[in-house]
Amino acid sequence: MRLSRYFLPVLKETPSEAQIVSHRYMLRAGMIKQSSAGIYSWLPLGFKVLRKIEDIIHEEQKRAGHIPMLMPTIQSADLWRESGRYDDYGEEMLRIRDRHDRDMLFTPTAEELITDIFRSHVGSYKDLPLTLYQIQWKFRDEIRPRFGVMRGREFYMKDGYNFDLTKEDALHAYNRHLVSYLRTYERMGLQAIPMRADSGPIGGDDTHEFLVLAETGESEVFYDSQITELKFGDREIDYDSVEQCQAVLEEFTSRYARTDETHDEAVFAEVPEERRRTARGIEVGQIFYFGTKYSEPMGATVVDNEGNKVPVHMGSHGIGVSRLLGAIIEASHDDKGIIWPEGVTPFHCGIVNLKQGDDEADAACEALYKSLTALGLEPLYDDRNERAGGKFATMDLIGLPWRITVGPRGLKNGVVELTSRRTGESEELSPEAAIERIAQIYGLAAKV
Repeated sequence: MRLSRYFLPVLKETPSEAQIVSHRYMLRAGMIKQSSAGIYSWLPLGFKVLRKIEDIIHEEQKRAGHIPMLMPTIQSADLWRESGRYDDYGEEMLRIRDRHDRDMLFTPTAEELITDIFRSHVGSYKDLPLTLYQIQWKFRDEIRPRFGVMRGREFYMKDGYNFDLTKEDALHAYNRHLVSYLRTYERMGLQAIPMRADSGPIGGDDTHEFLVLAETGESEVFYDSQITELKFGDREIDYDSVEQCQAVLEEFTSRYARTDETHDEAVFAEVPEERRRTARGIEVGQIFYFGTKYSEPMGATVVDNEGNKVPVHMGSHGIGVSRLLGAIIEASHDDKGIIWPEGVTPFHCGIVNLKQGDDEADAACEALYKSLTALGLEPLYDDRNERAGGKFATMDLIGLPWRITVGPRGLKNGVVELTSRRTGESEELSPEAAIERIAQIYGLAAKV
């Protein structure tokens, strides 16, 4: 993509309504525009990162054996009356009525709808285990939407639902989700700590929230500092193995880590004092096991191997896709702008032409652009007739992790400058070596 042809409405001034870093930078970098309170249009750059995050989630869900689908954003109130949640959910639910005077609602979550799908098509234990998931827009009518996409009313969310014959099987599904979420967040450059949490309106006794530590987090968290030393890394896990998934759960949840809602001061006091930490955290996902809370009242049953009709055991598992953009920025930025991790960056690198219109510089930038594109990478080429300082400021603001700077002086010596956005360090390389370095960073073999 050439910046002269891209839609990137960057702002020089910070909008007054933006109170936290992620909201400020998402507005200034032209990623979102507010439509109404807590509701945003996703402009090209923001939409591109949203899709990168969505792709990672899909890949890790399918790796774990979960099946994607899509459910509507508008649901019938009748299903929620069956489960008993229609009156209990509260004013966050946007209730509407269609032209035939039928009660409808804009989906805040989809336990009832997925249970109805299951009970309509599955009747035997032989069809279990089953985990279905979607990535879809949701709506919760927050009384005070704020912090941009961190606490909006409309949000993009991955929600998954497991159906199992027994509690033991359902808890394995719970562990399987925990493993897949750890992989997902690490691929995005995040350390998301699983913390014992409160189930809220979803219900159930077993639940963990995944929180990213950040000063602007809405939750107070208490944890053993040893948990921040854990990494899932590149290890391979057999998702069908109860033992392997249980071992990961124990590894990542055996140390103290809780939100303020479940914090136990007496238990926390057992952690060595030098390892006790209190901080703020941003919730980016949650997993639940709630047994037969929905299957019993809604008649989601299967016939077991003894011919008995039994309610299935269920759990639900969510990741805040749109919220993750804010969390990543809160965890990875400086005073110049965003610093995207390589896994979710909208463009793999930026190309800055210091002297647009100079034949040699233009040709070198074109060659870099074509070579990187041929590798399957997406460079953003700043080919505008702007001063160098303005080009650098834009690149720093939008946060691409790598920048190749091309100018007549360097080209006379046969070099371009490769700069890391995270460290600010630069090195001079031949154009071919710069392409090779970018290819290596993204796990590709350069074809220079």
